[in-house]
Amino acid sequence: MEGLLKEIEIRRAKRALSEEKIPQEVVKRIMTAATYAPSCFNNQPWRFLVVTEDDKLEDMRAALSGGNYWAKKAPVIVAVITKPDLDAELSDRRAYAVLGCGLAMENLMLQAFKEGAIGHAMAGFDPFVVKEKFSIPEEFIVIALIAIGYPGEESHLSEKHIEMEQSPRDRKPESEVISYNAWGF
Repeated sequence: MEGLLKEIEIRRAKRALSEEKIPQEVVKRIMTAATYAPSCFNNQPWRFLVVTEDDKLEDMRAALSGGNYWAKKAPVIVAVITKPDLDAELSDRRAYAVLGCGLAMENLMLQAFKEGAIGHAMAGFDPFVVKEKFSIPEEFIVIALIAIGYPGEESHLSEKHIEMEQSPRDRKPESEVISYNAWGF
């Protein structure tokens, strides 16, 4: 679509990852981009656990659900963590710590794409395993894991995931998700 940033228009959450290591300076740029996200009153409620060492990656991989088998190839896995009191908690369940983390995750994934890598956020993991393996205090919420890796071969993916990798980008019609000037859903 004309006028959209290229990174927004063509970025996809691919699963075919290479095990090739990502240089530390690239990982640092990706993580710095995450910290540049906007947040309520600039509270910056995100906490990132960046895992790159093989033994620690095994600990993180132990938390993955079966459907995220493909993420075990990722040379970097980032846990996105917060706790509610790191940001505003307003009326009607508006927990801004989680919103801020979501904004930071998007920055992270867009910078990964710009670096020629894939950033794929996952909800399919056991947060209690992550907390236990990495001694994360109880009051924190492990919101998501993000697998980061360079593009790789699809041969290790299931047929379902290969089909998803090759499918055209599918978005809901804007009329289902955007309403102008009045509630229209």
